[in-house]
Amino acid sequence: MPLRYWLLIILLGAVWGSSFLFNAILIREISPLWVAAGRVTLGAAICWVYFFATRKTLPKDGKIYGQLLILGILNYAIPFSLFPFAEHTVASSIVGVINGLTPMSTVIVSQLWPGGEKATWNKIAGVIIGFLGAIILALPSLGAGASAQVIGLLAALLATICYAVTLNYARRFKSIEPAVVATCSLTGAALVSLPIALLFSGLPIITRLETWGALFAIATFSTSFSFLLVYWLLPRVGPTNLSLNTYITPISAILLGVLILHERFEPVHVAGIVVIFIGLIFMDGRLVQRWRPTQSKSAG
Repeated sequence: MPLRYWLLIILLGAVWGSSFLFNAILIREISPLWVAAGRVTLGAAICWVYFFATRKTLPKDGKIYGQLLILGILNYAIPFSLFPFAEHTVASSIVGVINGLTPMSTVIVSQLWPGGEKATWNKIAGVIIGFLGAIILALPSLGAGASAQVIGLLAALLATICYAVTLNYARRFKSIEPAVVATCSLTGAALVSLPIALLFSGLPIITRLETWGALFAIATFSTSFSFLLVYWLLPRVGPTNLSLNTYITPISAILLGVLILHERFEPVHVAGIVVIFIGLIFMDGRLVQRWRPTQSKSAG
């Protein structure tokens, strides 16, 4: 695979990891509901610019728009609200690591989904190891008076389950241009998120320049640009290579959280992160497959 594709995969993971930094900045001034509403609305607007610039066409089947609305709610509106909600009580870097559990949540959902991909032994092992890492991460939050942190961790975990459901649900859109799927589903998410945010949080009041900057960045780079890049890269590098950004996203979230937000880690957090990365390695399977033949030959 050309070096430029590897660099784009790394860039994609880094950009997605930065969304947790932007969430942390945004919730200083606006509610999680408005974080989601602002992100999907501006993100959808940018996607529409791309849509018209590239002369895409909308699907003629009217039924598909209801399905895209469901996709937008599950893939954007709900998780984009849950992550900033979690960051009210949990460090952005830890929430970014929890987001790394998405492949493991996907394995569980796929087992229950009609026609879903069945898990191999290494994926089952990865799920067990990964969620063990999540439990280790949660240990400091299980003490007295830390119930809010537990709720935050559960909210972030629920967001990964939303992603897992949509990864299975989105299979029905294989015949539709991916950029069309992103544009229409983001629009659907905006149509749902805006009135909900207005109803429960009122009109947002933004007075800080950094809030506007974070909103523009999370909508432009972490939403529109990243999803369009995914759809451009997928046919060129394949899903397996593209999935490697899963390793980059939590690293990006950790570095940005520590360097910019000055978040601190306890030793137990480091242990949990290491265990989750081991789970991701088992999920990916490639290093495990290389190790097994070596062990077999040694045994022979």
